[in-house]
Amino acid sequence: MKLLTEQKHELNGLTLHTIPTTKYKTNTFILKLNAPLNEKTVTMRALLPYVLQSATESFPTTTQLRTYLDELYGATLQVDLTKKGDNHDITIRIDIANEKYLKDSTPLLQKALTLLGEILLKPATEEGAFLNDAMEKEKRSLRQRIQAVFDDKMRYANLRLVEEMCKEEPYSLHVNGRIDDIESITAATLYEYYQHVLKEDAIHLYVIGDFHEQEVKTTVEQAFDLPQRQPKEIKRSITKKEITDVNEVVEKQEVKQGKLNIGYRTNVVYGDRQYFALQVFNGIFGGFSHSKLFINVREKASLAYYAASRVESHKGLLMVMSGIDAKNYDQAVTIIKEQMEEMKNGSFTDSEIAQTKAVIHNQLLETVDTPRGLVEVMYHNELTGKSISVDEYLKQIDAVSKQEIVKVAENIQMDTVYFLTGKGGENNGEN
Repeated sequence: MKLLTEQKHELNGLTLHTIPTTKYKTNTFILKLNAPLNEKTVTMRALLPYVLQSATESFPTTTQLRTYLDELYGATLQVDLTKKGDNHDITIRIDIANEKYLKDSTPLLQKALTLLGEILLKPATEEGAFLNDAMEKEKRSLRQRIQAVFDDKMRYANLRLVEEMCKEEPYSLHVNGRIDDIESITAATLYEYYQHVLKEDAIHLYVIGDFHEQEVKTTVEQAFDLPQRQPKEIKRSITKKEITDVNEVVEKQEVKQGKLNIGYRTNVVYGDRQYFALQVFNGIFGGFSHSKLFINVREKASLAYYAASRVESHKGLLMVMSGIDAKNYDQAVTIIKEQMEEMKNGSFTDSEIAQTKAVIHNQLLETVDTPRGLVEVMYHNELTGKSISVDEYLKQIDAVSKQEIVKVAENIQMDTVYFLTGKGGENNGEN
């Protein structure tokens, strides 16, 4: 694939990443704010981006702000929160039409970047705090987002596995914070926390599209006049842990289908030499539809409604997720353990390796086919201090040998088995 070039500029206390390309008819601006996961601030941080996107000094109501976006040829504004290892990331994104393709000469790039700067630095306030109405609305929405996880038992089982597995680690905190914290957050306390964010977060701004480099730099310098800053360094999040006893947790609720989730420590994170072998390992073990978990647990033994695995690239965790009937618990755990032993023994074929590499290729190329996906891939390097291009990533995947996959498998240790099951009686059917 053609390699996209990325230029970095340190401006006003943030890092500007420019990625010029004629591939898209839009220009995309993605702002990333990174801070360590922290029990005291996790819920405020989960609330903050939604309050920021609700109103600014120039557009003091949500309706006014959204009307202005519509006037900019239907520009879109979105916010998001993610956990990457023990880091808690806020993302604010604007997609806007490229004025080069329009008859109108409206300077859309300049207007959108200026708006993004205002969303970050000039939120609507009253008496030195956020607008109370906006706060209460977003607190209700956050409560609903957290509650939605408890109502979706597949997501809930993932949450509980992480809580049990990482009890003494920041990673145990949920990306949306804790429902019990919401009530005590006020417009004033959130605004105070926001001031800390501006001073201490690592801030990265990605600009992707067809633009003039100097125009972007000049506009960013004008629009992002940040206060005096002392950004905290982004820390790697791997927790080396020797497992002596596997933690088994059984939780009972009113559910029809049991959720069996198993967490492993891989002791490998993004940027490590063995990381690419871990990705191929996961594809063969449980990551794709041709994997051992899918075929042996779901298809052959008919034990699971779903069975898959995924890697947490910045924490060194491997998670197995499956939906089973309660009566099949012991058998399902046994077969999952057997698939892991097969990986450690090298009981997989060259054909499986080749198929997995091909799927990883396709998956990555699909991801970088969108501006958002491209930034997510590039941002891995900022979190790890590495510089791995998409082309280099694919070459490293291709170079993975069977011996390297086995070696990665040998170092993987089961940490926690979590089972969510019904209250009494055998569980049948889906939830």
